[in-house]
Amino acid sequence: MGQFLMLFSITLLPPVIIDLLYQEGAAHAFFYSYLILLSIGFLLYLPVKKQANDLRLRDGFVVVVLFWMVLGAAGAIPLYLYEELDISIVDALFESISGLTTTGATVLIGLDALPHSILFYRQELQWLGGMGIIVLAVAVMPMLGIGGMQLYKAEAPGPVKDNKLTPRIAETAKALWYIYLGLTVACALAYWVAGMNLFDAVSHSFSTVAIGGFSTHDASIGYFDNQAIEIVAMVFMFLGAINFALHFSVVRSKSLMPLLRDSEFKFYAGLLVVISSLSIYVLYSQSVYHDFSDALREALFQTISIATTSGFVTSDYASWPVFIPVLLLFSSFIGGCAGSTGGGMKVIRVLLLIKQGQREIMRLIHPNAQVTVKIGKQPVKNSIIDAVWGFFAAYVALFALMMLILMFTGLDQVTAFSAVAATINNLGPGLGEVSANYAGLSDFNKLLLCFSMLLGRLEIFTLLVLLMPAFWRR
Repeated sequence: MGQFLMLFSITLLPPVIIDLLYQEGAAHAFFYSYLILLSIGFLLYLPVKKQANDLRLRDGFVVVVLFWMVLGAAGAIPLYLYEELDISIVDALFESISGLTTTGATVLIGLDALPHSILFYRQELQWLGGMGIIVLAVAVMPMLGIGGMQLYKAEAPGPVKDNKLTPRIAETAKALWYIYLGLTVACALAYWVAGMNLFDAVSHSFSTVAIGGFSTHDASIGYFDNQAIEIVAMVFMFLGAINFALHFSVVRSKSLMPLLRDSEFKFYAGLLVVISSLSIYVLYSQSVYHDFSDALREALFQTISIATTSGFVTSDYASWPVFIPVLLLFSSFIGGCAGSTGGGMKVIRVLLLIKQGQREIMRLIHPNAQVTVKIGKQPVKNSIIDAVWGFFAAYVALFALMMLILMFTGLDQVTAFSAVAATINNLGPGLGEVSANYAGLSDFNKLLLCFSMLLGRLEIFTLLVLLMPAFWRR
């Protein structure tokens, strides 16, 4: 953690440089935070710098959880120290954890008037969190026996389905870093060409590839009212929610066949087509948009943004008619693919739940038949099916519990339901009182939703295992 904090402190220097360029008076908050975190990190590292013990499985769980909890708290420091923001420590913590977990829920109002350094820092938090998610999901979590990537053992053999893309974790992390960085640079250039200024292009590329949803403007992507910018956002949100191991395979093989052969990707793309088609039909048939091209543009953008758990908006989708707002919110429960920066339960889990349901129906029809669940042409082990059911049960139970707690504190059903859904799925915007921001919630509710964000990002069991007394017994 000492090393993590020292590395994280370096990320506070770019906002200092940006503030000096724009002369907006926020540099001191970032520089003081840099000194604080560098000092704390060094003091933690100094007593154990000569220790060379390998991490055990138990240590792995602790490190993964602390990565977000400690850095989430550390990330709140500059936001709290900047006096002009005038926010409480709870608000600063909420904003920081929302950024690092790539949730995109915000308590800040009046983004257009904030210093460029603060705006850049929020985007940077999401970008760093997105990279951390990918490395942990693809390189670290399979070794711990958690996370969606272990499910890929059920697929056809090949580099995509291995526990590690390359023999060493360091090489895996480096390969993923290059792909992540390449997508970010390509996204920034595309935004710039489409009409954003350089600052907005770089800032939005950070939150787009990270599937974060933070923006430098209160109106989000809708601020630009530019179809080319929206197309760029849709393309890179779609790419960001694809398993990065698949990106690795596509780059290495110089072919799109790894995508076309992957069951999870095909299911993911199919869902987006179905949901966007329904949204387009309702918006056009209900005359929300009289021009079909407008209905197509708005429905497609909101569908990709919400379903991938990005959370960018170009219009007030919460006011759309019939079932569309709820349908879009439900799509975030599925979320992105395993090993991506997307949130939600992950497409592969939902696909396996459906296949398991089909198996149970077949068993009722043919009680003596041996029915195997398959992904592609490969059978899935029963232990993996059990793990998925366990995850789903824990997810539903925790969701219901947190929703009831929020309702007990006075929130209405729609706000409580959507607030939990938007945070545990790392989506961001909800419905009701949290459709625009979370500033109106109490400190207790914000802390509960911080826990919800961490639960969603850490795949639930990773965090819950630390709360079990058996974990701490020798």
